[in-house]
Amino acid sequence: LNACVAIERVVTIIKATNFHKKKSKQIAKIVIVILVIFTICTNIYDPFYRYLIDEDNEDEKRIWCIATYPSSLQTFSSVMHTFHFLAPFIINLISAIILITKRSRQQSNVRIHENYKEILKQQIQQYRHLFTTPVLLVLLGLPRLIILFVSKCMKSTNDTWLFLVGCFILFILPMLTFVVFILPSQFYREQFHKTIVNYRIALERRLNYMIQK
Repeated sequence: LNACVAIERVVTIIKATNFHKKKSKQIAKIVIVILVIFTICTNIYDPFYRYLIDEDNEDEKRIWCIATYPSSLQTFSSVMHTFHFLAPFIINLISAIILITKRSRQQSNVRIHENYKEILKQQIQQYRHLFTTPVLLVLLGLPRLIILFVSKCMKSTNDTWLFLVGCFILFILPMLTFVVFILPSQFYREQFHKTIVNYRIALERRLNYMIQK
């Protein structure tokens, strides 16, 4: 979804006044459905190849997680995990480059007395959050990818911390949406501040109305 937002941002810049917001919303709904179906289809095989086996011996009771993939499916799984990890990063990066380049050319046509390189530097400075965001996403997702490729089946009483860390990492990205996407952008910060102010004014008006009533 982050990559789709980046693509829409670029399309908005390219289309300019020809951009149709209503049509964009319709396409977004279709894309969301396609992404959900694609994600399910590329991961639906996993539960069918995982087994839990109870083992009792003299020392302790163990629960083994056994995952047996055919060689072709193992390759497919590795490719899909890598794709889900790298594709959004690459799309975000390319979209940021296209957006800044296109924006710089538009500005150079208006500000004809300024050097294009200077305009490009200004645009990079203004939209630098478009580069920092995908990098942060990659850094946050990298430990999970490493765990997926390195970790093996676990013994129930040992090495549980590794898998707990892997589970918690899954929730880091949703929790850091505000930090990753809002704070780095001056425009989004301003819009967030305006929204908070509007809510505060509306709340104060409602409270005053209730008190007077």
